Amino acid sequence: MLRQVIEAWDLLDSADVGGEDVASRLQERGAKLVKVDRVHGRRGFTDFIKTTIVGTNGHRRGGDRPTLGIIGQLGGVGARPEVQGLVSDADGAATALATALKLLDMQRQGDLLDGDVIVTTHVCPRAPTIPHEPVPFMGSPVDIGTSMEYLVEERMGAILSIDTTRGNRVINRRGFAITPTVKRGYVLRVSEALLDLMSYVTGRMPAVVPITTQDITPYGNGVFHINSIMQPAAWTRAAVVGVALTSEVPVPGCASGASQPLDIEGAARFCVEVAKSFTSESISLYDEDEYRLIQQLYGSMDHLQTKGGGEGLA
Repeated sequence: MLRQVIEAWDLLDSADVGGEDVASRLQERGAKLVKVDRVHGRRGFTDFIKTTIVGTNGHRRGGDRPTLGIIGQLGGVGARPEVQGLVSDADGAATALATALKLLDMQRQGDLLDGDVIVTTHVCPRAPTIPHEPVPFMGSPVDIGTSMEYLVEERMGAILSIDTTRGNRVINRRGFAITPTVKRGYVLRVSEALLDLMSYVTGRMPAVVPITTQDITPYGNGVFHINSIMQPAAWTRAAVVGVALTSEVPVPGCASGASQPLDIEGAARFCVEVAKSFTSESISLYDEDEYRLIQQLYGSMDHLQTKGGGEGLA
């Protein structure tokens, strides 16, 4: 998948890139369902992109195979004018776009998935930065609630949330790592099937990001978050797994020259393999029987999907 990664990287590494540029590239590769929404916020604007790769027996064709959501989560692909060039935080968008390009190339070559795959991300070459420990974060022109409205779809039966996760001291390995599965406020056990796929893709032992309860709550509640990788989990009832681009040392999200193309390639290839397996129902992201049992024993954790003191999704 290195060709698709380089293609995505070159496309996004521009001071003038916008959602229509990404949409045009996807359409050139055969995408029929592409949507771009430009959304303005207090600190500028960003373009949200959504494309659906239709499966042979997915919901778009009246079938019953599950739909996988792949979200490229980020603040922005650039931090201009303070920083020139593609920033570390862009890896979520680059990985999601490379995954979409690969799935479209597979379709053209006769390899169609069983179910649908919805890929969403957003493109902002002029995003703000915000203070954070141990290194600064990338901000976003729009608030997290607005982002989730465009990135998370009800039709997503499960979600992979891809995000640069280098600004911390708790995952100290370069490459990519996955999180435990999160569903409706519960941090569940790490999916054995995903650990297997990660090992097959990398040829190495799998790596896991140690997320906390704070990380799965919505932004804006005043508690610490490792980053925005698990924010989709606060806005959906589907199971969510984070796919984190990682490093051995803390790297600011606004740092340029920090993206590693081979790490992005591995993460994107992993997402493609999950898409194949999940939409054919050969894997699940969590044990449904165990999830029902833990709910019976301990009740609902939906309140963790709010900013506190409320019910329902954030």
